[in-house]
Amino acid sequence: MRALVTGAAGQLGTDVVHHLRAVGDEVTGVDRAQLDIVVGADVELLVAEVRPDVVINCAAFTAVDRCESEADLAHDVNEHGVRVLAEACDRSGSHLVHVSTDYVFDGTLDRPYREDDATNPQSVYGRSKLAGEHAAAEVLGAACTIVRTSWVCGEHGNNMVKLVRRLAASGNPMSFVDDQRGCPTFTADLAPAVRALALDRPGGIFHLTNAGPVSWFEFVREILTVSGDDPHLVTPISTSELDPPRPAPRPANSVLANARWIAEGRPPLRDFRAPLADLVARL
Repeated sequence: MRALVTGAAGQLGTDVVHHLRAVGDEVTGVDRAQLDIVVGADVELLVAEVRPDVVINCAAFTAVDRCESEADLAHDVNEHGVRVLAEACDRSGSHLVHVSTDYVFDGTLDRPYREDDATNPQSVYGRSKLAGEHAAAEVLGAACTIVRTSWVCGEHGNNMVKLVRRLAASGNPMSFVDDQRGCPTFTADLAPAVRALALDRPGGIFHLTNAGPVSWFEFVREILTVSGDDPHLVTPISTSELDPPRPAPRPANSVLANARWIAEGRPPLRDFRAPLADLVARL
């Protein structure tokens, strides 16, 4: 498979590139310095040069709180940039695998979200990512596969695991919310799953997360335990107790049911505690 990976310097993009190369795919990975996906001429030129079977888009503006004050930039990258990529894929005959987010939902359901559940994003980030999904589907139809994931962690870049380990090293107590729930998802497991979809090119939407829904407080406690730190360093608080409050609203329920993935007979991703232990051992 010949693949072009955008956002290749990010958490997921880095592991996608590494995994594809490890299994023998022909990979071109580009970061924002090498390719700004909103610049149509540059995207068109690169796609025409690489002639990829599939473009895997890991590029996004993911600073959730900054999106609230930089809405134009969020939509420029997360919506317009995706449309630019989709149009280039359409002209080249490449399939697009586009990575999206749990933030397209409002978090009010009392069960995990399935792929066909109604979307209702409550933040600029969520609205811009949903607009990107719509742009890709509008241009490419079944030639686009959308992967929604959540609470991403990996060896590369900043994430909750690295943050908690830094805080624990100081020995100071910490507080995390216990009323927002989701599925931590590790790039070491997500990258191979993304490749499987890139190979099969089924089209449509998939939810892909590691198993094991937890609150942020529960996740932090697991990180501390696996790292050999005192889990009592963390105490639970409610979202309303955050000081200062976060600019962007978070879904209270971010748990995604990997319904289509399982229905098609694909092996479920591991419980998050297994890749968490792997990551801590590598760090």
